[in-house]
Amino acid sequence: MPLEPRKKPSAGAGIQVIVRAADILRTLNGEHLGLTPSEVARRVGLARSTVHRILVALEGEGLVAVASAPGRYRLGPELTRLAASERGELRHVVRPFLEQLSIEVNETVDLAVLIQDHVSFVDQVAAPHRLRAVSTIGATFPAYCTANGKALLAELSDDHLARLVPERLPAAGAHAERSREDLMAELREIRRAGVAFDREEHTPGISAVGAVVRDPFVAIAAVTIPLPSQRYEGNEPMLVDALLRTCTRITEMLSGAPGSPAAAESPPPPGASRASSRTAARAAAASGGSSSRASSAG
Repeated sequence: MPLEPRKKPSAGAGIQVIVRAADILRTLNGEHLGLTPSEVARRVGLARSTVHRILVALEGEGLVAVASAPGRYRLGPELTRLAASERGELRHVVRPFLEQLSIEVNETVDLAVLIQDHVSFVDQVAAPHRLRAVSTIGATFPAYCTANGKALLAELSDDHLARLVPERLPAAGAHAERSREDLMAELREIRRAGVAFDREEHTPGISAVGAVVRDPFVAIAAVTIPLPSQRYEGNEPMLVDALLRTCTRITEMLSGAPGSPAAAESPPPPGASRASSRTAARAAAASGGSSSRASSAG
């Protein structure tokens, strides 16, 4: 008896698998110790056997990995590689805006992304001052005590934050230990105002203001202006205004709305008049000797 040809899976079935895999990856996001297939199945509302098959397939592609605890899965290294590539593109696109903002306020400007409960620096334009706030590209800092970190945490849901942030947060900078509830209250205010502050929370003597930039879907990074507190005091309103205008322009550019003036607009080239004065300032600083650097998350 001749065998019937094997039916090919429908396009709809293929799309359903992709949707399920995406749900599983989102569920694993922020789970440092990983989740078991049963835990994932409960959260996404699928059968354990279905979740296990998808996890095995994702592991084969490097999108998930077996966690240190046996039988648990976490996000895999391939996602990190893909994210690094995307950050390189983001850095290239956003850099002119960072340079222009740094010229406007005459301070360091940082670009950072959220990685679980930490922020990672992906770009920086350093100020010309001898005393300035700088951080190494690739450095990571706790999100709960930095302006860029709090701005990005404020974009997460309360449920996500409850899983991501411990109930007690260790002391940082000049501030004592605080509770998750205290942080959540601050994040609600950040959502309302659209701006976050670090008033010597991460590094004594360094303050910062930060806000997020978005693509058409979600907040993808935060821009911050970190500076010595002696220059921050009295200048906060000016810094907030300049930062929010820049973040709005970056967000509009990243959204790429057809016909939007901001989508086609780019900041003046760093070679413009104010850039020339800044170059002179940098030369003057260099002639005075090496810079004093204060490491700060921004």
